[in-house]
Amino acid sequence: MTIEIRKGTVPEARRLIENPSAGTLRELTARMPNARRTIFDNYNVHTRVDSRSTRSSYVVTDRPQEHTMQAVSRAEGEKWARIQDAYIREQEMVLVDGLIGNAPGFTTPARLIIEARNANVAGMQRMLYYPRETSAAEPEITIIYTPNLPAPGYPNDRAIFVDLEAGITRVLNSDYFGESKKGGLRMWNKKVYDLGGLALHAGCKVVPTPRGQRAFLIVGLSGTGKTTTTFTTQNDSKPVQDDFVALMPGGIIYASENGCFAKTFALDPKHEPTIYGAVTKPHAYLENVSQRADGGPVDFFDTSYTQNGRAVFEMDDLGWYEDARNIGPADVLLILNRNENIIPAVARLGAEQAAAYFMLGETQGTSAGGKDEMGKALRVPGTNPFFPLRHEQQGNRFLELRAARPFEVYLMNTGRVGGAEAEPGSKKVTIEDSGAIVKAVAEGTISWTRDPDFGYDVAEGVPGIDDLELLQPRRLYQRTGRADEYLAFVQRLKQERVAELAKYPGLDPEIARTIR
Repeated sequence: MTIEIRKGTVPEARRLIENPSAGTLRELTARMPNARRTIFDNYNVHTRVDSRSTRSSYVVTDRPQEHTMQAVSRAEGEKWARIQDAYIREQEMVLVDGLIGNAPGFTTPARLIIEARNANVAGMQRMLYYPRETSAAEPEITIIYTPNLPAPGYPNDRAIFVDLEAGITRVLNSDYFGESKKGGLRMWNKKVYDLGGLALHAGCKVVPTPRGQRAFLIVGLSGTGKTTTTFTTQNDSKPVQDDFVALMPGGIIYASENGCFAKTFALDPKHEPTIYGAVTKPHAYLENVSQRADGGPVDFFDTSYTQNGRAVFEMDDLGWYEDARNIGPADVLLILNRNENIIPAVARLGAEQAAAYFMLGETQGTSAGGKDEMGKALRVPGTNPFFPLRHEQQGNRFLELRAARPFEVYLMNTGRVGGAEAEPGSKKVTIEDSGAIVKAVAEGTISWTRDPDFGYDVAEGVPGIDDLELLQPRRLYQRTGRADEYLAFVQRLKQERVAELAKYPGLDPEIARTIR
């Protein structure tokens, strides 16, 4: 048994390739029958599983009441640990060690052990880990990953068992890289919480302004514009982190990863030149990007295989970024809400309002969450589907951290106003619009007025945006003769939000009161 041992867990294997070089992992990837070399001389792997397996993910615990995530008993977890260990004894495995985080005193040794015939996952994870400070560092977090071992009886014969007490996540029958990346970060969420902070599913960037450099956190579900907002430039801004940060007391920000796992759908060098340049480096890894011929071009706009195409690259590949160890405390937090009706392009939130909208985590699901989520209206507390404790703990901790170090909080719609694309008169919030908002927020150049329906502040003007209807959707609905539809949306949203927050009995009551 290995599930009860926290550190140094290495199941016996037929052969173990320990901490191979990047070149060796590339060679192993090249042998995979589902890997193709691209025109960029990197490798593109088409996987069987093309998104996260939320329905197949379980916390291993005999105290399920301590978690919002679905759970299995410790006995069930131990049974599958034995099955997986027996399977591994007949396999060739790859072991990769590294660190989550790079701040002195706040690093987490982590380890991935995976079947060698899925070496691309090891190559991608190696790129996201920070290098180990010492070869003697024992892992606090271990991912044991068998993509080719089914788990009969679980959804799609697939299972992800998260044992927070042991520090081990076991993945069975998924070859999607996200289960490795999120497996480590999910357990890291608990460590950050236990240390008094909150792990945010967020990008981070710094924006220079005449009043000094401003540190931004951009919270959002995968595919809602988090990476795009982080990497687009305003005033020579620099990205710091793409996907997860630790927000600690005093507003201190810690990074988690040394690279980026970016969506590639509709990747265009005109709009996202920084990401495009990194994705097309020879040592980057691609996953599920459309490609017809080995050695040929890829098509970032073709979704015939999946819309959830991905790429992993190192932060150094961006050519310019800022190390989280060099930035000051958080100044601004943006809550991304990809919506299609009455959410303004930007709204300014008060303290309890900020905690409420953070807790609601409203947005539209994308392909990152699979077919069960794509295109549907979702509410994911903190827009963090990987928080392994009770969700109300996120909202309460957020309120505590902001009270101790006040930072500005804004709701930002990265979708549309006035309806879906097919709706006559509806309007898209473009990447350029969002960029203008980030610049104006950083510089403090937005003029505000109170919204009579929701109580937050909406913009009267944003430099670079001439369309007031993007900023105040009520105007669009009134102009197009849909004022009654607008009011119906207002009432429905208020009722749904009250009901949503009532699901979390441990939530600070002041948070829910702000949305009535």
